[in-house]
Amino acid sequence: MGMETNDKTNQITEGVIWKQLLIFFFPILFGTFFQQLYNTADAMIVGHFVGKQALAAVGGTTGTLINLLIGFFTGLASGATVIIAQFYGAKKADKVHWAVHTSIAFSIAAGIGLMIVGIVFSRPMLQVMQTPADVIDYAVLYIRIFFAGTIANLLYNMGAGILRAIGDSKRPLYYLIICCFANIGLDLLFVAVFHMGVAGAALATILSQFLSAVLVLGALMRTKDMYRLEWKKLRIDGIMLKRIIRIGLPAGMESAMYSISNVIVQAGVNTLGTDSVAAWAAYGKVDGLFWMMVSALGISATTFIGQNYGAKKVERVHQGVRVCMMLAVIMTLIMDGVLLVAGDFLMSMFTSDAAVREIGSQLLHFMVPTFLTYIVIEIFSGALRGVGDAWMPMLIAGVGICSVRILWITFGLPHFPTIIGAAFCYPLSWVLSTIAFIIYYCRFSKLSKRNEKKLYIA
Repeated sequence: MGMETNDKTNQITEGVIWKQLLIFFFPILFGTFFQQLYNTADAMIVGHFVGKQALAAVGGTTGTLINLLIGFFTGLASGATVIIAQFYGAKKADKVHWAVHTSIAFSIAAGIGLMIVGIVFSRPMLQVMQTPADVIDYAVLYIRIFFAGTIANLLYNMGAGILRAIGDSKRPLYYLIICCFANIGLDLLFVAVFHMGVAGAALATILSQFLSAVLVLGALMRTKDMYRLEWKKLRIDGIMLKRIIRIGLPAGMESAMYSISNVIVQAGVNTLGTDSVAAWAAYGKVDGLFWMMVSALGISATTFIGQNYGAKKVERVHQGVRVCMMLAVIMTLIMDGVLLVAGDFLMSMFTSDAAVREIGSQLLHFMVPTFLTYIVIEIFSGALRGVGDAWMPMLIAGVGICSVRILWITFGLPHFPTIIGAAFCYPLSWVLSTIAFIIYYCRFSKLSKRNEKKLYIA
């Protein structure tokens, strides 16, 4: 191969567990925060400079649809993160090399496909979601420009996933901070100065994503370690792609099912009127603080478990899961307190409309105390994915979360046509899925104590 391997001690497989998880977790958390700020900055600036219809378009309806399509790919890409983490933990340089090049080539191909789908089908999909008439033109314009930048978006996400797989969560953070500030600056320039409306917000986002892709690909090209990117070797290796898809496809389908259920919930919210749609969008930005935290812990669990599984350190795998759960409980309690105290102020950052803020406040005080019922789902599914067990988390999420939400919106919401009536399907689905995850994880999964001896039998 003519490539150096990493002879330094791998702290993820050797260091103090809680310290390594936190060292890895915080850059992901802040990175997710700055990534979230891309769309949040768009929502805040158009909400104040253009109006509540533009806020509903940029922050609510389009966000749900974008999460459906981009989220599917990000889930698929997690297969590459798991494979690379396992091979890197096992010090298999040739396998890491092919996984990296297959992943980047696949990102480019998928980016072209998603761009076409997003641009062509955006209006029909928004119409199916019953987007309000005074919002849909804004939403179509925003989403078409957004999807024009899909390739850069996917390349950044895949490149950042590769860096995290080898235990580097700091550089993706640094790149996101740079790009987030670029996005905010461009937002203000295009929307507040040039009065380009939602088109300006979308353009600011895709230019920033292009910058983030350039930075992360540059990091992969400069390294001397086994994960180095060489463009002349860029091709899709069929065997490696099958491995990546075998783990990533269930995660992508799980993400898509979450998003589809959210699209259906959004369609239910859309029937409650523009004030409720705008409040739902604003609340979605505020509770994003919790989702950033818990998803960062889930990613940390996947990488930590993946590398230790690759290094055949079974007890360390189990300890890692326990420490992740403990951290999740502590952090969720802190986050609940922060959101209950500061939530109304945070809502006011997105809209000054009194009716919208009142609905958003009701939503916030109902939802925040229920977050504890979700954390088992994120940590257990992240851990299971780290050992390559991706299908059951997808099935549990599909049945326990998505079907429950769809059934509630279809049959429950007509009897409780309020924002709380729409939101109730979330904690209901989390409680049922958490019970299912605990049963599967403790009794039947690869990580259950009784299956421990089979962990390395292919």
